[in-house]
Amino acid sequence: MKELLHIAIKAALRGGLEILDVYDSDFDVEYKDDKSPLTLADKRSNAVIESYLLNTNIPVLSEEGREIGYEERKDWKRLWVVDPLDGTKEFVKRNGEFTVNIALVEQNKPVLGVIYLPVKGDLYFGASGVGAYKIKGSELDDLDIESATIEEIIGASTKMPIKSSRTMFTVIGSRSHMSKETEVYVNELRKEKGELDIISAGSAIKLCLVAEGVADEYPRFAPTMEWDTCAGHAIANCVGKSVIDHTTQREMLYNRENLVNNWFIVK
Repeated sequence: MKELLHIAIKAALRGGLEILDVYDSDFDVEYKDDKSPLTLADKRSNAVIESYLLNTNIPVLSEEGREIGYEERKDWKRLWVVDPLDGTKEFVKRNGEFTVNIALVEQNKPVLGVIYLPVKGDLYFGASGVGAYKIKGSELDDLDIESATIEEIIGASTKMPIKSSRTMFTVIGSRSHMSKETEVYVNELRKEKGELDIISAGSAIKLCLVAEGVADEYPRFAPTMEWDTCAGHAIANCVGKSVIDHTTQREMLYNRENLVNNWFIVK
């Protein structure tokens, strides 16, 4: 597991470099059939990430990869789930709140996750039996990731959750996709918990902030895809948090026939 985690970390960082190269240029934006934006950064990040992951002989399900039908992947016991640029809207807005997401799924459950924030340079990662960690960009810069061992990377990181001095129950929501249903849920939570601190962020950063201890809950009553949540789910599980499928009231599963997630709550 540590070896696969190391590969995923290196892939995420290399993908982030490709993204930043485009981010610092005058890039064009395309629109997919669902009207969501797509940039050269998505494509370049995906290509370099797949170049790392395919060497593991584990199949890859990626937002920007080729479409793979359920008949082909339904018997996969193990797979990588990748979003090479999560938060393309944040990328286009140039607010820095986008991520690279890489997850490993075994028997439909996320067991490894890596989330990298290219602009800030922060890296979140976790795996079953290893724990969950955060390393800040300034500390990550001191490491040569290609030559550093996974033990050295873990040694330079902070284990999560990270102790916080906050006293108010904190809910995190989407920067770009706050739905009316989410607002209703938050109002009900306010009746239960009293005064709430409401914070917002883009992309998979929200799951990381719950795992880190910055927020207590992340309710999402709006559409997402498997690759949006899988890596963050793995990291959250490593600190004892759950990603509850609002429909089944159980932990969310992956590599489903329908790759669109049900509503969920991270807590």
